[in-house]
Amino acid sequence: THQQPITSNYSPTTYHQQPGTNTMRKSIHTDKGAPPKGPYSQAVVASGTMVYLASQGPIDPATGERIQGTFRQKAERVFQNVTTLLEAAGTDWSHVVRTVVFLNDMGNFAEMNDVYLQFAQAPYPARTTAQSNIGTAEIFVECTAVLPEA
Repeated sequence: THQQPITSNYSPTTYHQQPGTNTMRKSIHTDKGAPPKGPYSQAVVASGTMVYLASQGPIDPATGERIQGTFRQKAERVFQNVTTLLEAAGTDWSHVVRTVVFLNDMGNFAEMNDVYLQFAQAPYPARTTAQSNIGTAEIFVECTAVLPEA
C-alpha cells in the first residue's frame, strides 16, 4: 500500500498517513536521524498528540554505523538521536512522558543517569531501566512524548 507523504515544518521530516483510512497514525522520518535498520518508523505520531520513538542506539546518523568509543560517548550519541527525533516530530524533552533505557551492564547505570540528566527535564518522565543482552551497542533508549499544545 502506498503512503502519501505530508511534509512538516521540520524539514526534511516527512509524515506518512495511510490513504483511505481514519487511523490517526503518522510515520516520522528525518534524514537527520539514525536510519532504521528494518521495516519500522523512526517515530510515529498517534491520535495527533502522542509521539512514540523507536529504540535509538549509538548510531551515527551521517554514516548509519554504530559509533565506537566509551560508554559515555555511546550514551551521549543515543540521547542526541532521541533529541533529533523528538524535534522532527515537533516536540522536545520537556514533553517526554516516559523513557525506557536498555543497558547491557547495569554497572553503567550511574553514568547513563549523568548523561540522561543533560537531556531530561523536571518534572522528569516516568522511566524504566532494564538490563538486556544488546552486546557492544551497550545502550538503547526509547521514549513516548506528547506534542505541545498549539
